[in-house]
Amino acid sequence: MAGYDYDLITIGAGSGGVRASRIAAQHGAKVAVIEEDRPGGTCVLRGCVPKKLLVYGAQFSAELEDAIGFGWQEVDTAHDWGQLIRTKNTELDRLAGIYQSLLDKAGVTTISGRGMITGPNSVTVDGRTITAETILIAVGGWPYMPDVPGLSEHAITSNEALDLGFRPDEVVVYGSGYIAVEFAGIFNGFGAKTHLVFRADEPLRGFDRDIRHAFAEAVAERGIILHPGNTITSVEGDDVSKTICLSDGSQISADTLMVATGRKPNVRGLGLEDAGVAMTESGAIKVDAESRTSVPSIYAIGDVTDRINLTPVAIAEGHAFADTMYGNMPRVVDHQNVASAVFSMPPIASVGISEDDARAASVSVRVYEASFRAMKNTISGRNEKTYMKLIVAAEDEKVLGVHMMGPDAPEIIQGMAIAIKAGATKADFDATIGIHPTAAEEFVTMRVARE
Repeated sequence: MAGYDYDLITIGAGSGGVRASRIAAQHGAKVAVIEEDRPGGTCVLRGCVPKKLLVYGAQFSAELEDAIGFGWQEVDTAHDWGQLIRTKNTELDRLAGIYQSLLDKAGVTTISGRGMITGPNSVTVDGRTITAETILIAVGGWPYMPDVPGLSEHAITSNEALDLGFRPDEVVVYGSGYIAVEFAGIFNGFGAKTHLVFRADEPLRGFDRDIRHAFAEAVAERGIILHPGNTITSVEGDDVSKTICLSDGSQISADTLMVATGRKPNVRGLGLEDAGVAMTESGAIKVDAESRTSVPSIYAIGDVTDRINLTPVAIAEGHAFADTMYGNMPRVVDHQNVASAVFSMPPIASVGISEDDARAASVSVRVYEASFRAMKNTISGRNEKTYMKLIVAAEDEKVLGVHMMGPDAPEIIQGMAIAIKAGATKADFDATIGIHPTAAEEFVTMRVARE
C-alpha cells in the first residue's frame, strides 16, 4: 500500500459502494467504507425498497374493488397508516443489518461520518484524515427542490414522504418522472385525493410516447387528477393547509405537497473541486468507461455519475470496478439495453429504444402493438387496458425495444431483457409458443405491423 492506511476507501455504503467494497476485500484488498447514515443507501433506506413496500400496501384498495366482480361482498375497511410505516421501518432495519453484515464478513472497515476528499489519496472524516491508494465515490443522488417562493418551506420530498406521520387527505405531487407517478399512485391507492402537476403534456418524459399516453389515461381513470402543462409558481400556508398556485392561474388547496422534480448528484461538501475532479454541466462526476475520474486515483460509480441512475447499474459498476482493480479480471459495464421499471399503478417497464428514439436515429423500424383489457378486468369491471409494444428493425428484423404498461409489466420485461440482450429477432418471438392465458403471450402473437 506504499504507506497508505488502506488499498481502497469507498465513500458511501449504498448498493454500489457495498458491492464494490466487499468484492474488493474478497480479492484481498484492505478496504474502508465511510457512511454518514446506515448501510443501504438510497435504494434500501430512501428509495426503491421502502417505496415498493408502500406500493404493495396501496394496491390492496384496487384489489378490494376488483374482488366485488368476482363475488366477494363489499365490506367496510380501514387502514392504519402508522402501522404500515412502523412495519416498513422494521424491514429497513433488517436490511441495513444485512448490508452491515456483508461488509463485516468481507473484512471491510466501516467508518461513520461524512467523508471529504482532501487530496488524491486522502479523505477526512470528522477531523480525522485517512489515506488510500484508491478512492471510490459512491454517494448517490439527492432530491432536487426548485427555487419557487414557499416551496422549500411547505413541500416534502420522497425522503420525507416515506416517513409521513399521517396519511394525507389531499396531496399535490409536483413532477411526472418515475418517483412522482409512483408516489401519486401510492397516495391515491390509500384514499387520498391526489393531484399530479407537471410541465409536459403527458407524464414520464423519456418513455415511449404511446406508453405515456396510455398511462395518462389509466391514472386518470383511477382518479388521479392531472394538471399537464403547469408549473408551481408559489406556495403559501401552514402545517395544516397549503395553497399551491399554478402557472395557468389556478390554485389547489391541499394538506400535503410533495416535490419530485428530479434528483441531483449528492456531491455537496465532498471537496471535489479542490481535489481537481472534473464535473459535468449537470453537476455529475465525469468518468470514463472504467469509472475513473479526471484524477487517476479517484473513481466514481452509481447515480453520482449520472449515467443510468438505477440500483442494479450501480451494483454492476461497483462489481466491475473491484474485479478490474483487485481481481485481475478487467472489464467494463455494458450500459446498452438496460431494462427499467416504474412501479406505478398500473406499472410500466421497458427495455431498448423507444419509437421516437429510433426515428431520431434514422433507424427504419416496424412497430407492433397490442391494447386490451386484461382477463381479470373483464370480470372486475375495471376499464383499464394493458398496452404492449415491439420496436423491430426493418432491415434485419432484430427487436430493438420492448415496452409494456399493465399488471406484472416489470416481471415480464425482465425476461424480455434477456431476449433483447441476446439479439433476438421478430422471427424468434414468432417461433416462441406463448403461455395461455397470460398477458405476456401477446409479445409472441403480434403478427401485423402498425401502418
